[in-house]
Amino acid sequence: MFAALLKNRVFVMSTGLKSFLQRWAITTLAVLVAVAIVPKIRYDTTLDLFLASLLLGILNAFLRPILLLLALPLVIYTLGLFVLIINGLVFYFVGALVKGFHVDGFWPAFWGALIVSLVSLAVNTLTGAGRSRVEFKWRRRPPGSDRDDGDGPVIDV
Repeated sequence: MFAALLKNRVFVMSTGLKSFLQRWAITTLAVLVAVAIVPKIRYDTTLDLFLASLLLGILNAFLRPILLLLALPLVIYTLGLFVLIINGLVFYFVGALVKGFHVDGFWPAFWGALIVSLVSLAVNTLTGAGRSRVEFKWRRRPPGSDRDDGDGPVIDV
């Protein structure tokens, strides 16, 4: 019966839902890479991995901006390096909230958050998902426009 519904209906996914699912899949992949690289981060079941990546995305959307605002003087003083500490704290907090996702200490959370950030940045850049899309535009000058006709900027001393 479900196959008949699929044949007769065209399911259209909204762009918001598609964007959410794409980001969740990228975050799940990034957390899986962090679990594979950092020895003190592990999960019990695949559902725990999905829940941890979902919670990490939610906390990054809502809690992380508040923490960044509260720690703004430290972020400025350390030239942005304190953001890595905040990412580690959020990752450690996910390990404390999801029972089947284990993060054994702050330093594994720090390295895991760093790996998740790097993998997410790379995959988002390659797929064009999120706001980390890089776009270059090249323009050619029309022929004969490389001449200096004296209409450039004037500097008076």
